[in-house]
Amino acid sequence: MVHFSRGKPKSAQRRSFISSVLLFAALLAVFLLATGSMSESTARRQRESLEKAIDRSISYCYAVEGAYPESLGYIKENYGLSYDEQRFFVDYRYQGGNMLPDITVIERGEQKR
Repeated sequence: MVHFSRGKPKSAQRRSFISSVLLFAALLAVFLLATGSMSESTARRQRESLEKAIDRSISYCYAVEGAYPESLGYIKENYGLSYDEQRFFVDYRYQGGNMLPDITVIERGEQKR
């Protein structure tokens, strides 16, 4: 007499389920790491872009007016500089009309959006 069994034995089903869960967890981890890496890269490029925009604006102001701007607000008002002030802090230290200001751009703490 021939006996037919339906499906896999329970131990094989458990192993299959566990391997599926582990594979899913591994793929999720890889995805999260890749997303985090891209986010860091984007933030770095945004900071660099802001630094270049500020440098261009103060250089243009110096070329047009013959003196460096006294404040970051002056650049925003007269030369159209805009940036996300919630994300970046800009330390602008004026040193005199004929001396290049000291500029530091700092990304603020991680923002939840």
